[in-house]
Formats: sequence, C-alpha cells, structure tokens
Amino acid sequence: MQLYLKQRELIKRLEDGGFVFERHGGNHDIYKRGNDEEKIPRHREVNERLAKAILRKWGLL
Repeated sequence: MQLYLKQRELIKRLEDGGFVFERHGGNHDIYKRGNDEEKIPRHREVNERLAKAILRKWGLL
C-alpha cells in the first residue's frame, strides 16, 4: 500500500529546517539552504518513502 505525505507538509518541514524556495524547475520546485539544494516534486501528494528519504538526508526526520 502506498502512503503519501501532503506536499505542503514536506515543504513546511524543509522550511522549518532552514530551506527557502528558490525557483520553479520543470517538474520540481527548488529549495536551498546555503549550498544545500533539494528538488521537491510538484504534486499535491508525495510518496511517503521519498518524503522520508528527503527529510532523512537533511537530518529533519
């Protein structure tokens, strides 16, 4: 069974971790924190495994 996290919730957690919106890409939005860059898929819901991997990568989980 696929579980999903709302894109807004993922973005809120990234922003709470210091990331800021930089620009829109082709199918993703780009968020930056200093030299760190993360691409977030532009979907209403993001696969929970992907969302957790992104948050874990930046120590935000």
